[in-house]
Formats: sequence, C-alpha cells, structure tokens
Amino acid sequence: MESDKVNHILMMLSSKIPMESISSVRTRLENSELSEAEMMTLLTQMKDPLLSILLSVFVGTFGVDRFYIGDVGLGIGKLLTAGGCGIWWLIDIFLITDATKQKNLEQLSYYLR
Repeated sequence: MESDKVNHILMMLSSKIPMESISSVRTRLENSELSEAEMMTLLTQMKDPLLSILLSVFVGTFGVDRFYIGDVGLGIGKLLTAGGCGIWWLIDIFLITDATKQKNLEQLSYYLR
C-alpha cells in the first residue's frame, strides 16, 4: 500500500488502537493487499473508545459497555451481578477504553495477516 494511504489510515486509526502498536500496524499496512475500500469498511466496524467510556459510566452496571465491545460473557456477568455490586462497574470505568482499543487491534490484526 502507498505511503500516503498508510499515513491517512493511521491517522484515522490513532484514536481506536493502542498507541504502542502504531509502528507494527504501519508495517503490516505497507505489506498489506487490502484495498482502500476494504480498509474503510473495517474502520467503520471498529468500536469507538469514547462511546465505550460513556456507556460504561451511564449503563455499565448492566454490562452494556462489555456487550458493545463484544465481550458477551463479561457483559452477562456484569448484568447478573449489577456490575459486581458497583465494584466491577467502577473498575471498568478505568479499563474499558483500553479494552476497546485492544479489541479493535485484534480485529485489525485478523485482517492484516
């Protein structure tokens, strides 16, 4: 993939994946055979960390934040325990953004093999 396209894609990805993984993603994008349309489709499927933190703050006791990022098992656990009686909910407020970015990176890595 061309350098300009890679830079443009990385700019759009910067808020959705962990910062420490940018250099490895750059390398994989440069060697990738994905078209720009496929990459844009993938970008639209990625979860927004800002939305996940908002969901965590307002409805995190019901596990909606975990359901949103695809952690169905953890979402059910939070739902059945009312966010671990509030403790799990409070901890997840600090962890959900990183969990969202990690899930996005896993999804991206799957397509950039």
